[in-house]
Amino acid sequence: MNTLTHVSVFTRFLLSLASLLAGSAWAQVQLDTPRGGWRATPSQQQDFLQEVHYPAASVNTLGRSESALIKGRIAQAAQAKTEGPRKPGTLVVDGIAIPLEIGPDGQFARPWSFGAGAHGVTVRGPGSHGASQRSQFIEANPGRARVRLRVVLSWNSDNTDLDLHVVSPDGQHVFFGNRVVPNGGALDVDVTTGFGPEIFAHPAPPPGLWHVYVNYYGAGDLRDDLSVAQVAIIEQEGTLQEKQQTFRVPLRKPGELTLVRSFLVR
Repeated sequence: MNTLTHVSVFTRFLLSLASLLAGSAWAQVQLDTPRGGWRATPSQQQDFLQEVHYPAASVNTLGRSESALIKGRIAQAAQAKTEGPRKPGTLVVDGIAIPLEIGPDGQFARPWSFGAGAHGVTVRGPGSHGASQRSQFIEANPGRARVRLRVVLSWNSDNTDLDLHVVSPDGQHVFFGNRVVPNGGALDVDVTTGFGPEIFAHPAPPPGLWHVYVNYYGAGDLRDDLSVAQVAIIEQEGTLQEKQQTFRVPLRKPGELTLVRSFLVR
């Protein structure tokens, strides 16, 4: 075998190995939606406002359109037999990384409102070496309102309840007890079983001073557990003027209310 043939065989081997590894990763993480490519979602669709059932609510996706969901299955999570709380995966949406709750069968589903323009979604399995799957797509319906202000609360502990509170310049207070306000802002769902996320979104935020708070509402039997809240604030999402800020705040006991950030919208 001459050198050229040897290199050609070795190259084909590497390509086959890469294809095999990619196929294995895809089999481990299956991202059913959103799918890559172009799509045009109806403008009038109600995306992310979810029905809440008290006293406890995980993310509720009943009746949601496929285009308003991030869903799929992580095989390695279904196969894992571990003691103690189930570890979350990681969901990265347009650069914002948050914990992803995974069911016992490996299924996951999370409502998300996507405005017009390009978006990227990555799902990773639990652990530092978890398999991942990515989807890039373009929402091609120009009538889809862009989210001009989005606030995303997530946290690192299971079986705990943290609440997002957003106060607008005109005095409107959005929280789990007042999830839709007259000025157009809305909170998607009140998650009381750990990790979150809870998402506030506004298509046309009033100018002025905004305030974002996090309340450590409850922790079940884990009274002494420290929870670390992550709050991401995204302004002018999907535009050249987009600005992302991420803050992490330790919360030590139920009842604690923390002002995370005050900021101006111009």
